[in-house]
Amino acid sequence: QVRLVESGGGLVQPGGSLRLSCAASGSIFSIKAMGWYRQAPGKQRELVASITRSGIPNYADSVKGRFTISTDNAKNTVHLQMNSLKPEDTAVYYCNTNAKTTAWSTFRDSWGQGTQVTVSS
Repeated sequence: QVRLVESGGGLVQPGGSLRLSCAASGSIFSIKAMGWYRQAPGKQRELVASITRSGIPNYADSVKGRFTISTDNAKNTVHLQMNSLKPEDTAVYYCNTNAKTTAWSTFRDSWGQGTQVTVSS
């Protein structure tokens, strides 16, 4: 099983920055992709950004130009640098990975516990 632990959330003023980190651990053979989702009260969980092992990123339109996703493949970690934060970025952010634990197993999704990001004056 793959375990994901997020860190870096907190309270920040509009225009500020935060950097989220997610570390994957457990029996890991290969990670296909990692990403960040968020869910605000009354809204559906949405993809914020994702990145493949080869480094191909994908961003939600609402965060393009403000957020940057990156990985450290050797450490099985993914980061989300969030700049120019807005109140509408307030949400619980969840780390996600698509990985398999052995060479012959299937790729499966795993989720972290979530970290709160609050953007407010």
